[in-house]
Amino acid sequence: MKVLECRELAAGYGHRTVVLVEELKAHRGELICFLGPNGAGKSTLLKTVAGLLAPLGGAVYLKGERLEKVSLKERAGALAVVLTDRRLPALLTVFEAVSLGRHPHTGLLGKLSQMDERVVWESLRLVGAEELASRLYGDLSDGEKQKVLIARALAQEPEIMILDEPTVHLDLQHRAGIMSLLLRLCREKEITVFLSLHEVELALRGAAYVVLVHEGKALGMGLPEELLTAEVVSQLYGPGAGEFEPVTGAVELRLPAAGPLLLVVAGGGKGAKVMRVLAKRGYRLVCGVLPENDVDAFVARGVGASLLALPPFSPIGKEALELVRPYWERARAVIDTGFPLVPATEGNRLLLEEAEARGLPLFSLRTEASQWGERAADLSSLLQMLNNLFAGD
Repeated sequence: MKVLECRELAAGYGHRTVVLVEELKAHRGELICFLGPNGAGKSTLLKTVAGLLAPLGGAVYLKGERLEKVSLKERAGALAVVLTDRRLPALLTVFEAVSLGRHPHTGLLGKLSQMDERVVWESLRLVGAEELASRLYGDLSDGEKQKVLIARALAQEPEIMILDEPTVHLDLQHRAGIMSLLLRLCREKEITVFLSLHEVELALRGAAYVVLVHEGKALGMGLPEELLTAEVVSQLYGPGAGEFEPVTGAVELRLPAAGPLLLVVAGGGKGAKVMRVLAKRGYRLVCGVLPENDVDAFVARGVGASLLALPPFSPIGKEALELVRPYWERARAVIDTGFPLVPATEGNRLLLEEAEARGLPLFSLRTEASQWGERAADLSSLLQMLNNLFAGD
């Protein structure tokens, strides 16, 4: 069921249009993310969708009716808004703060009925904040305050929730927790959620649809899995040191590399951490041999390593020796990341044997005893070994 629609919407202030959206449709239970850099107009667009700003052109439709024709009481029953400002009176208890969300449903005196109290407790339960009910709002952490504000919005019993940067200033654990909570509300309560973000990774993992906002226009709306390519993310945020990898959903840092050349023999995800820690320290990396669809191949491209790749799902055979041949004379050391020793990786096993035969320094991160090279207990040990090896450089 379609609950909200925007047609030829111009959002802005005074006579200045900040964002243009040709068409946007939202259905019950969907999570839609406005994604773009700071200053792109995401907040302006959200406030216009929420009815807090009047459109400069076009219209927002709530369940088929132009939003400006919907009474304030009906809007309050259908739309709940959580903005970036988390300020509430510090001496309110959490229960009292969440109770403010019942205002559209209470009488002139604002007295809570038993049903209102049940809704408040249910809202606290849904966000996992029941144990906070008696605490003062001013004593809460940022993550706890965000939960309380979402609970207050839930207490309105809305069909649509609109949140502006709900993860801003939160740590990694709380960002993930807020996104998981919003997704659960979409699925369990069939609430439609609009939110703005600038974290591409969260949008990719949490949003049903993304609206890409850039330089005053919505570039498009669609599945994040289809829209968020490396090229599009670069267009949104501009070129920089980061490279977005859609498959892993991570932004890899491409840093200047002028150190010794290392051959990293990887596969099955065993090389990802190794390449990241070595790239940050300026080593030049050659990674392989890998099928193009191996997770280590995506990370290798992201950090700027030279990738020795085969077609997707290819077993690695003796051709690995040919692919590495141009690098043997330049490689200063070889890193065995602990890739799986199975028939499909036979070629990489041969690379380790070739490295030993050539007398190259070889360091292994295998948890079990390795027959090749010197074992490094962990990444810190590996870095120390490399520091000792190149101490005279």
